[in-house]
Amino acid sequence: MKSSFAFRSWLLIALCAAVLAPALYAQQDVPPAPTQGAGAATGPVFPKPDPKDFTAASPTVDQVNAFLKATWGYDQNRLFQVQRIAKTPVDGVSSVLVVVGTRGNAQLSALQFFTLPDGKHLIAGGEILPFGARPYDENRATLLSRATGPWEGAATHDLILVEFADFQCPHCKAAEPTMEKLAADFPNAHIVFQNYPLTRVHAQAFRAAAYGVCVAKQGGNAAFFKFVKAVFDAQAGLTTEDSTTLTLNSAVTTAGLSPDKVQACSTTPATEATVQSQIKLAEDLGVNQTPELAINGRLIPLGGVPYDTLKQIISYQTQMDGPAPKP
Repeated sequence: MKSSFAFRSWLLIALCAAVLAPALYAQQDVPPAPTQGAGAATGPVFPKPDPKDFTAASPTVDQVNAFLKATWGYDQNRLFQVQRIAKTPVDGVSSVLVVVGTRGNAQLSALQFFTLPDGKHLIAGGEILPFGARPYDENRATLLSRATGPWEGAATHDLILVEFADFQCPHCKAAEPTMEKLAADFPNAHIVFQNYPLTRVHAQAFRAAAYGVCVAKQGGNAAFFKFVKAVFDAQAGLTTEDSTTLTLNSAVTTAGLSPDKVQACSTTPATEATVQSQIKLAEDLGVNQTPELAINGRLIPLGGVPYDTLKQIISYQTQMDGPAPKP
């Protein structure tokens, strides 16, 4: 379920999948671009920044530009200019205003956020998000050490794609063809499935996740992904306790395993602890919806961007990050 889909995807759509954060994008009092002359034909003409608007010592203009390049560099049509970096009443918290435009379009809009004293995070729309020239490095390191769910694709971790999904989530079912395309288009990707059952809205999601843990434990990665497909194909059966049992047992059979053995495994404390650890990983990374894809730590709501844009982001992120750090 896309529990905050509108919050995250609004910015993605408005800024051609900028993937900073939802509600970061807001109209500000930005002078309009000229409507005549070369500027209107080739793109926006940015207003001249006023030195009086740069009252904060941190971050610097170069640091903001580096962050925006890390976030938007995949899109060569996206243009921007830092318009303000100002102090706020809170010590160490700075208000940043960026004017944003697109090649071939004279219209200007604005992006505003607040950077925190640690220099590694910003706040916008009620969320704390990564900031810096390499804003996703910490998330990447976390995934490399803790995203231990079933996987397919490359054994190397230079490109790690982690899908956070809920078996009862209809949007997760809809996203599976996208994940299949990514596996085909990026054979160098190490693709991990991480359970993130949204138990407040999906009563059978935790149970399905527990079954999945046991299928992977008893049958390995190949059996698990057969189970995933079978569960999503019969997702409508994840309603009552009885219908869920029938649905999950059928999926286990499709995966070539014993339903009795998997069901017994699914109720053990060890299995519950595994599912809880996967939930904790999602929460620690700031995942707040399903399905969500982490691209070397960069979070993208699956379905929130066109597929071609998603491919551009993955290719750019891979280029930016380079090889995975050795343990």
